[in-house]
Amino acid sequence: MVLNRQRRVAVAVAPLARFLQRVRVELGFPAEAVAVQLVTDAAMSRLNWTFRKKRGPTDVLSFPARVRGAQGAGWARIGKNGYVGDIAISPETARRNARRDSRALSEELRILVLHGMIHLAGYDHETDQGRMRKLETTLRRRLGLLA
Repeated sequence: MVLNRQRRVAVAVAPLARFLQRVRVELGFPAEAVAVQLVTDAAMSRLNWTFRKKRGPTDVLSFPARVRGAQGAGWARIGKNGYVGDIAISPETARRNARRDSRALSEELRILVLHGMIHLAGYDHETDQGRMRKLETTLRRRLGLLA
């Protein structure tokens, strides 16, 4: 499910929701396992400070609803519904990054959905010696995203 909780940047939600489902299948998550919320830079700044103690907005944050286990070892379901977690994306920051990297906003948003979902699968690029980067590169190719 993709919820657009911002109005500053026009986003085609339906194609992004279809991409979310493709990634969900690739990662083996159950149906309705992830919710993506598109939020303003101001909201993302608050989340970034509250949960990471970092100032300013970032492009994507993941909030797992699972017990942390070994990195990349998959995810553990919480409750009987198999909910994996939430992802917050700032289209404002994504648009700036897309312009910087000379790619379309729609492509950037798909990259962020993929990145966030890989985090929900238990990977952490800050601590896993490149395992997340390798998986993300493989999935980008498989899903038709630019490398």
